[in-house]
Amino acid sequence: MPGKHALLLAPLMLSAVAASAAPLSCPSPKPDNLRAALAHAPAAAPQAMPVVHTEGTLPHQGLYDQSVQAKRDFDYMRVLALAWRTRRDQAALDRLSNYFDAWTQVYRPSFNPIDETSLDGLIDAYRLSAADLPAATRENVRQLLRALAEGYLARMQTMPAANRGTLVNNWQSHRVKIATLAAVALDAPRLLNAARAAYLRQLDANMRADGSVLDFAERDALHYVVYDLEPLTRAALAAKQMGQDWLDLPGASGQRLRTGLDWLLPYAEGRQRHEEYLHTTVKFDLQRRDAGLPGFSGEWEPKSAAALYWTASLLDARYQPLAQRLAKTPPLWLAAQCAG
Repeated sequence: MPGKHALLLAPLMLSAVAASAAPLSCPSPKPDNLRAALAHAPAAAPQAMPVVHTEGTLPHQGLYDQSVQAKRDFDYMRVLALAWRTRRDQAALDRLSNYFDAWTQVYRPSFNPIDETSLDGLIDAYRLSAADLPAATRENVRQLLRALAEGYLARMQTMPAANRGTLVNNWQSHRVKIATLAAVALDAPRLLNAARAAYLRQLDANMRADGSVLDFAERDALHYVVYDLEPLTRAALAAKQMGQDWLDLPGASGQRLRTGLDWLLPYAEGRQRHEEYLHTTVKFDLQRRDAGLPGFSGEWEPKSAAALYWTASLLDARYQPLAQRLAKTPPLWLAAQCAG
């Protein structure tokens, strides 16, 4: 539980005197890393499916294995877009257009945010390449992104009270992320304003004044704190591209995204430890533990928060020392977040 097993490690101080609060420039992809990523396509051709589904299922059940493989296309599409933006690699742009065409021809949004959160790779790829895509391809992707943004925003407004659990837990954070990223990629202020309102509602519903989140109370797992904060941090970074500061946007009780990031700091820094899922109220957590899936038992691994704090470092440079402690270099996909 929180506070147990403190380690004698010096904390990373996030005071105003410790470092500048100015956001960092996005890291440039290292040529060798980008070249290696380009060379490792997930398959010989796009793996487009009408729907992807992994939520609530275990490996080898239903569409799980096929969906996991297919969703790797989205990360690869972002790599192709980075190759185009940084190297003007025409072959990468042509291949990216082929991926867009394959997916927009068959994919139809399910509006399950856990299944669809990895669409961020496709959305990033569009934002980086939109001006250079064939007109028909560009329009088809825009239709998909508009369907995602409008569909998720509408569902967040109209879902019945019976679904309150997923209206306030990590599911809602992922809905906010998808809607925000799509709104920014479309350069649609009306949709972004609606996403901002949904973001604030999620802060109010999900985060306590001290920065702890509902998912931690329900799951007794820092894994789900990260899983809740990551999409909100991605949404805040996307909003920053449109000139808005969501890191310190206050909820009704004064809670901010920064408050949640700072609540997790003692665990991410290693000053406090936590045994995962000991008191979870969710049966599926126990099923995944019993199936031997990694991360569903034992002590939480701080390195699993590396991507979260690397993303946060683009909102406030004072998170960079912690990000570098957790992972020496940022993930390749982070290079796509400020390019546009």
